[in-house]
Amino acid sequence: MILSDEQLARYSRHITLKEIGVKGQKKLLAAKVLIIGAGGLGAPAAMYLAAAGVGTIGIADCDDVELSNLQRQIIHTTEDVGKSKAESAAETIKALNPDVTVKAFHGYVNSSNIAELIADYDFIIDGADNFPTKFLINDACVLGDKPFCHAGILRFEGQLMTYVPDEGPCYRCIFEAPPPKDAVPSCREAGVIGAMAGIIGSMQALEAVKYITDQGELLTGAMLIFDGLKMEWRKVKLPKSVPSCPICGESPTITKLYDEEQPSCSLL
Repeated sequence: MILSDEQLARYSRHITLKEIGVKGQKKLLAAKVLIIGAGGLGAPAAMYLAAAGVGTIGIADCDDVELSNLQRQIIHTTEDVGKSKAESAAETIKALNPDVTVKAFHGYVNSSNIAELIADYDFIIDGADNFPTKFLINDACVLGDKPFCHAGILRFEGQLMTYVPDEGPCYRCIFEAPPPKDAVPSCREAGVIGAMAGIIGSMQALEAVKYITDQGELLTGAMLIFDGLKMEWRKVKLPKSVPSCPICGESPTITKLYDEEQPSCSLL
């Protein structure tokens, strides 16, 4: 692959970085990232990955754009209200960077289709805001040997961790099963500051870029927690492995995908 003059100009700030350079930019242009959820987390992640020149970006979301989404879901505009989030996100990405091929999936992500959805991608972004989907993403990635970045936000707080096969714990290692229904409030119920979505979603994009270019340290074996009110970061060390994990432990009991429950369509 030879970069065109336009690409050399577009990605010049990447190419200047010794950690990226032309070689790293070519890796980004050849990479494929799937974002499950075109909402608060998926929106900034998608925009920064598109701007970075990730060659193929998949967007999966079953919802349509609502006016209340616009406080944090920056990939959508007022004119997009009523449109499929996946299609709205795809239009914004294409306008931002014509180098990017966008594949939009408007529908529920569930145990019957997620394995096929993730199969062709190099890295997965978890942009869901419900526990059934988060656990499903984890299970599909563990069984499919796919790396992914988990994140969650609520009120003024956010967290993220990255799973890479055989390099650290998975989501179920830390949170074995979803909490009881309604035990944890949703963003709709408890609220979330819009900028928190931008901070954490952008960090998910950074994790993807580091993985693709093989640079820096990923959040494998650690959970990064941010308190926006106190402006405090806390990095919690996680166990390298959890032998009792029901999906990646020594005697796994989860050997095929299933739906914890039918989640609501809302994705942050």
